[in-house]
Amino acid sequence: HFLNMWKAECHFTNGTERVRYLRRHFYNGEEYVRFDSEVGEFRAVTELGRPDAKHWNGQKNFMEQERTAVDWYCRHNYGVGESFTVQRR
Repeated sequence: HFLNMWKAECHFTNGTERVRYLRRHFYNGEEYVRFDSEVGEFRAVTELGRPDAKHWNGQKNFMEQERTAVDWYCRHNYGVGESFTVQRR
């Protein structure tokens, strides 16, 4: 058996003034490739990630989706969470 997973992370500074989006891929608990919105492309973390990074970086539509995730994923979900937490105060 093996485990292949990915997770998205949003890091916020001063609310949504500064937002960083990370998409990290793991194989058996080891990160092998990541997208960082501050870099703007996928980068291999290990040799295993080189083929995926090269492939994904060549997919124009997919890369546009990743590059805009700061807005449609992070800022959107910040607003959803913010409205929920304000209601609970």
